Amino acid sequence: MAALLAVCFTAALSGPAASTRSPLGAATAQAQEYFSDRRFSQEQLDNLLAPIALYPDPLLAQVLVAGTFVDQVEDAARWMRAYNDPYAIDDQPWDLSVKAVAHYPSVLYMMSDRIDWTTALGQAYVNQSTDVMASVQHLRAMAYSAGNLISNQQQQVIAEKDYIEIVPYQPEVIYVPAYDPGIIYAEPAYFGGFYPATIITFGPAFPIGAWLNRDCDWGRRRIYYHGWRGGGWIARSRPHVHITNVYVNNYYTNIQINRNVVRRDVNYNNLNRYTSVHREVNYNNLARGNRGSPDNPNAGNRIIRRDVDNPRRDTDRGRPPVEQRAREDKSPRTREEGLPQAREDRSPRTREERPPRSPSPQVARPAPEPPPRDLQQPPRSAPSGNRNFDPRANREREQTIRAREQPAPSPAANAPRPPAGKSRGDRREAEG
Repeated sequence: MAALLAVCFTAALSGPAASTRSPLGAATAQAQEYFSDRRFSQEQLDNLLAPIALYPDPLLAQVLVAGTFVDQVEDAARWMRAYNDPYAIDDQPWDLSVKAVAHYPSVLYMMSDRIDWTTALGQAYVNQSTDVMASVQHLRAMAYSAGNLISNQQQQVIAEKDYIEIVPYQPEVIYVPAYDPGIIYAEPAYFGGFYPATIITFGPAFPIGAWLNRDCDWGRRRIYYHGWRGGGWIARSRPHVHITNVYVNNYYTNIQINRNVVRRDVNYNNLNRYTSVHREVNYNNLARGNRGSPDNPNAGNRIIRRDVDNPRRDTDRGRPPVEQRAREDKSPRTREEGLPQAREDRSPRTREERPPRSPSPQVARPAPEPPPRDLQQPPRSAPSGNRNFDPRANREREQTIRAREQPAPSPAANAPRPPAGKSRGDRREAEG
């Protein structure tokens, strides 16, 4: 029995070390090391989530998930600025969360204009979803304790024992709050001459539609799909919502997120402006750990890999391919010719059957004669890179062209003319 326990204890100790030596264990250790420097502290999460922590729960749920689809958020913002057609949003190829946020343009534009913040938000939700939900509750408790988070005609604040809910008060519309995070989470506003009704404002009323198909489960610190079944604000708004299978479907029970957002690089220096809650906190440690990924197409500081291995690169430049140059470099050269060995003949004949090549004699070539001054010299075309260009043959062609361009002698005055009405062939016979 003691021997069995000793074996189990030894295996337990050697397990992690053995796993790191395996390819899968090494990849896991590398991933843990890569993301260990990119985890947000609780204070950093508070600063990051302060601008949206007081959003209504159904809207906040969609914003957190949409933060993982950064590219789609940018596409949706461009599309909305160009068309601004709420009835065509459902036909776009975006994630459900992005479509839901697109129905509230002010929120969509804010996420698109602060793309580093949105990317950091998505990364935080992918890696630390429980910490993100806890930070939202921490911020709400700060605003509630300061007396700045209250129920009104736009929202209903439900303070439970362990968490605080914020839900739409009216059944048909929802309001997006606007506030200064540096004030609303601080000391009670009325100490500085402000009142809760003035430090938080609300924009225009937006409709509640089937796209608000998710909510926050604060007891389990998660976002869930309700499918428009439940009590509270869902029961109040359900009679006014037109349900379609675009947003209400059993297929959406499992919420999909884009985990590849963690590979997207972020300029964390742009996040240092979000220090309204904890002013002494910055994101410098994340900037130092932002090493990037070589396969990340969106990396801002990635190394540009030139097309050095493309065989067509030299062909486009008029040079032989890399493999051919390598073979030529290895082939013996002679000082007289200064040329690589001739290529192996691809004909069925062997090398013994081929006649030996004799070196070409060096022939002195005469200088080209200058063209006559009374004739216009025709333009010469470049040899187009032809290494077998023969100046003698080209000179003969030029002389032929000049002979053709010379004017024909005028006929004598007493020369007979061909009769009218005959064909060209008959005229040529007559002239002959």
